[in-house]
Order: sequence, then C-alpha cells, then structure tokens
Amino acid sequence: MMSAKPPTSVSEVDLDVLENTLSFYIRTVNIAVSRDLDDRLEGLDVARGTGKITTLLLVDSHPGIRPSVIAQLILKDRSAMGKLVDQMEGHGLLTRSVSAEDSRALELYITPKGAELAEKVRGLVTRQSADFFEFIPEDEQKQLMDILRRAYRRIAGLS
Repeated sequence: MMSAKPPTSVSEVDLDVLENTLSFYIRTVNIAVSRDLDDRLEGLDVARGTGKITTLLLVDSHPGIRPSVIAQLILKDRSAMGKLVDQMEGHGLLTRSVSAEDSRALELYITPKGAELAEKVRGLVTRQSADFFEFIPEDEQKQLMDILRRAYRRIAGLS
C-alpha cells in the first residue's frame, strides 16, 4: 500500500520484504565494511577491490600456492584471478613461476615488498574488524562468525 506522502527521510521508509531478507543485510553490511576497510588501507597496493588482501595473505602464508586454489577460496573465475595476479605482480607484491611438478600450473611467491605489506595488512584488517563490530557483544560476534564461517565453507566447497 502506498502512503499518501512519499518519505523524506530514511526513518520513514519501510524496507518491504527486504526487512526480513538475510541477503539484503549481508550485502549492505559488506558495502559498509568494505568502505571502512578501504579508508584504512588508503594508499596501500591492496586498497579498493576484492581479493587482493586474501591473495596477498595466502601467498605470504603458503609459498607456491596456485592461483586456481586462491580463486576457489575467493570465488573468482580464472580470468578475474589472472587480472588480479597481473595487477599484484605489477605492484611488485608477488611473483609467479611455472610449477616444476606440472608445467601447465603456476605457483605464486611473495616478494619482500609483498611480505612487508602482508604484515602491515594483518594488523590493519584485524583491528578494523574489531573496531567496526565493537557494538556487537563478543559472544554474539563469535556466534555470527561461526554461522558465517559455515556458510562460507559450504559456498567455497570446503565442507
């Protein structure tokens, strides 16, 4: 039913079916978290865009990891992952080489610049997550983390 007068502020808006739609809240929280994180990462080679932080951290933690493995974990297709690796290699954060075991496969390795950035990013990401969600009590954060972790593992094909 339409109201007689259109809303003039957000407090007057009824979200319709979105009010009870989990995907709406996930998308909007994702946008807010991403904006906040981008602000904190401003000027760093991993700001703006998706997948760069995860790629950086996984290459740093798992020398020789294949781009296809990272692509599955961050839900990127082969083409998007290739562009991401090209960009990060162009910024001097990682290198790639052909696998000795399989000449069709690439392996990714962190550079000294990438390792330094990974260390810095670990602290920023951890602090940002804690700061951004400080309004949610710790026990509820743990419960939410468990739910989201299970959803992610299923979506990424890990369980």
